[in-house]
Amino acid sequence: MRIHWWHVGCALAVLTGVANASTLDDLLAKNLAARGGLDTIHAIKTLKTSGTLRFGEQFELAFEQYQKAPDSVRSEASLQGLTAVQAWNGSQAWQISPFQGRKDPELMTPEDARGLADDAPIAGALVDWQTRGSRLEYLGTEDVDGTQAHKIKVTLKNGDVQIVYLDPDHFLEIRTRSQRTVRGTLVESVTDYGDYENVAGVFFPFSISTVNKADGSEQKTSVVHAQANVAMEDALFAFPGAAIKGAAK
Repeated sequence: MRIHWWHVGCALAVLTGVANASTLDDLLAKNLAARGGLDTIHAIKTLKTSGTLRFGEQFELAFEQYQKAPDSVRSEASLQGLTAVQAWNGSQAWQISPFQGRKDPELMTPEDARGLADDAPIAGALVDWQTRGSRLEYLGTEDVDGTQAHKIKVTLKNGDVQIVYLDPDHFLEIRTRSQRTVRGTLVESVTDYGDYENVAGVFFPFSISTVNKADGSEQKTSVVHAQANVAMEDALFAFPGAAIKGAAK
């Protein structure tokens, strides 16, 4: 009897796909539970964090970040009386760059804004991924500093890709590998997460370290304080047309 290997291969592919889908659903459920549960996550409408931002071993800046559901974010970094600002309101991004000699707000190009837009959701890439138009795929496991972490590929609606690594014991994010194309060039970065703390019933990382793969530059954020559901006006995130003085204080 002649064996039709093509049919056997198709059957195995279907079984593998079903197994991967089951594993993915299980991991997402465990991650959601570990973070604090969907209702608790949705109850956080705004999040304000503050701490320090260090570039390499040279500069340490005071850092504040404001996030408002569903997709608004504003980050501030201050040193010696100067404050750099980057903000995204869900449709438009802008920045103030005093360390480059530009003290007036200026709009960012859509490509340059994508990093802000990708990181804007308070709960991260794995929560509400379907409503955001993302696609998820389970990629098995990979060693992350001695831990066989689960890998989930997240393809965002805009085409950017994030590989999210989950700790196999606690099912929290421990690493994200981001890939996006900016002006025809692939930009890759790796972000490690640690020191999770409970904020209004939801666990957030208080230690965040990002390495740019192109030049090896590193940025470390250490969160000292976090507060949920702080009042934030939409104007905080919108392009001001003139410098916002004290709006975020």
